[in-house]
Amino acid sequence: MPEQTASGDTPAGAGFAAGTTAAAAAALVAAAARDAEDWEEAGGAAAQAAALRDRLTRLAEQDAEAYARARTALARPARDAELAAALAQAADLPLALAAAACDVADLAALVSLHAGGSAQADAAAASVLAAAAARAAAHLVAVNLGMAPDDERARRAAGLAGAAAAAADRALATGS
Repeated sequence: MPEQTASGDTPAGAGFAAGTTAAAAAALVAAAARDAEDWEEAGGAAAQAAALRDRLTRLAEQDAEAYARARTALARPARDAELAAALAQAADLPLALAAAACDVADLAALVSLHAGGSAQADAAAASVLAAAAARAAAHLVAVNLGMAPDDERARRAAGLAGAAAAAADRALATGS
C-alpha cells in the first residue's frame, strides 16, 4: 500500500492511509486480546477488534473511491451540484473512519488494562495508532467541508479525535 500510494498508481489519499492504519491497529488489538488469557472478556474483545478491522478496511477502500470521484469533480468545469455531492461524501467517509478509529482506540485502552507484557505494549501502541488515524480523518472532514465550516460533521469528527487521543493517553498510562 505505501508504494502504490506514493507512486500514484492508486487514487488513494490520506483517508485510505488513515483507514488502513486504524485497521492495522485493530489487528494488533485482536492479537493482544487473545494473549490476555486470564481476562474473561478477551474473546469478545478480540472478536470486536476483528470486526472493526474489517469495517475499517471496507471504509478505507470506499474512501479511496470517493477521493477519486471528488478529484474528478474538482477537475471538471464548475458543476456545483456534482461537486457538492462529491465533497459531502468525501466528508462522510472520513467521519465514519474517525468514529471507527475512535472505537479501536477505546478498545485498545481497555485491552491494555487486561493484557500483560508485550501484549499490553501492543495494545497501547495500537491505541496511539488509532488515535492518529482518527485525528487524520477528522482533519479530512474539516478540509472537505471547507466551504461549510459550521457543519456539525466537522465538530463531531474533532470530538472523536479528542476522545481517541484521551483513550491513547489512558492506554499509555497503563504501561507506566
